[in-house]
Amino acid sequence: MTNLNPTLDQAQRDAVEVLQNIISRPEPLKVRDRLAIPLQEMPELDANYRATSLEEVALGFTPEMARLEAMRCLQCKKPACVEGCPVHIDIPAFIHFIAEGDFQGAADKIKETSLLPAICGRVCPQEIQCQENCVVGKSLKSVDKAVGIGRLERFAADYERNFGGVAVPEVKAPTGKKVAVIGSGPAGLVVAADVRREGHEVVIFEAFHKLGGVLRYGIPEFRLPKEIVDKEIETLEKMGVQFRTNFVVGRTRRIDDLLDKDDFDAVFVGTGAGLPLFTGIEGESLVGVFAANEYLTRANLMRAYEKDKADTPIWGGKHVAVLGGGNVAMDSARMALRMGAKSVKIIYRRTEAEMPARAEEVHHAQEEGVEFCFLQNAKRILGDENGRVRAMECIRYELGEADESGRRSPVEIPGSEFEIEVDTVLVAIGNGSNPLIPQTTPEIKTDKRGRVLVEELTNKTFMEKVFAGGDIVLGAATVILAMGEGRRAAAAINEMLV
Repeated sequence: MTNLNPTLDQAQRDAVEVLQNIISRPEPLKVRDRLAIPLQEMPELDANYRATSLEEVALGFTPEMARLEAMRCLQCKKPACVEGCPVHIDIPAFIHFIAEGDFQGAADKIKETSLLPAICGRVCPQEIQCQENCVVGKSLKSVDKAVGIGRLERFAADYERNFGGVAVPEVKAPTGKKVAVIGSGPAGLVVAADVRREGHEVVIFEAFHKLGGVLRYGIPEFRLPKEIVDKEIETLEKMGVQFRTNFVVGRTRRIDDLLDKDDFDAVFVGTGAGLPLFTGIEGESLVGVFAANEYLTRANLMRAYEKDKADTPIWGGKHVAVLGGGNVAMDSARMALRMGAKSVKIIYRRTEAEMPARAEEVHHAQEEGVEFCFLQNAKRILGDENGRVRAMECIRYELGEADESGRRSPVEIPGSEFEIEVDTVLVAIGNGSNPLIPQTTPEIKTDKRGRVLVEELTNKTFMEKVFAGGDIVLGAATVILAMGEGRRAAAAINEMLV
């Protein structure tokens, strides 16, 4: 098929051959044998094809590739990889199941501690978590050569969904207790699952018309197909979790109302970090300037790429500039290509080495034709007589001393201004925590950045019976960190309700 990476067939043949040789060996694999097994690369769509398609880029392992990659695991007695996982999945155990060909057993083992393996296997930054701690990667002196834990997690979850049918966790007898979960992002979904397992009634309140939070509106289809999000939510529905969409807590109902009038015994706040930050430069109010958050929401949630069907269109820019260097910037740039842009530039004031985006996402964007403009930043956005973006004035930078983050601070080079032709600017410099609930519930305290303050071990807020977690506490973070917050809060809620 022309849309596939041309090396896929050869990679599969190689995997089959190596696997057969290993299986036919009479003696068990030793450490040196496992370290010699070749790393299995993830098959992907061809870059030229996928740049105009919303199909998922990464195609997943074949069974032979998965077993071979799993055999690279050393099955450490003190697995450092588990310590690197925010929800402490038993990584050696599920990988052992895959190595033995028991793919359903692997899925079952993962779901003992993670409700969202198909999602986490796709979008979590394993290279700075579990895989960073992998002994194989350390032995081979590269995190890129660590066991592909995330890819194996995805494989097990996809196998269960495609062949075994997703198992529904057991729910204990009803307790008569009720818990409200505000927000249906990763933190809220984990809280709902863990609390529901204990027999408590759970209702999720979601402001949008569809469930999933940032999993649905923030992450594009080509990285996380929405049918996968739907399947994970379907599991919660089968567990008996109730949902209320188009319901804005803080407007439709306050937290006080949920506790005092609606008789909820506990409330979890997981409303995320959806407040976009702007640069404050001249021209940000021109037509054609979007917060990346809004741009991705229109594309992912409102399906603005379906131009003939979409109720909420996107300004169809042909020359797009994206300000920022994180994963949201990568998602925005790659989505702009798929929306028909002729050129897409990422403007970043540091070098590639300082970019916070995952290396994998940067690589994919480069393959697809996104141009990276390092040591540059926007100085002002210029408009035409109709108030539309026509160009952007930029300035060059050099790196100075390191700042509090450990990264070298960018310093403007005087007199280095220049213009680039653009008709669309996407601002992807970060998001703040959603302020509505703290504004309408003063008992919930926040720090100076608007993040809700909680007790470290329980995620309990300063308000009685109210807990919080995910991006509203952490600021914009990762899916798996939000899940870890949700797991901790759920444990505290369950303990309180005993």
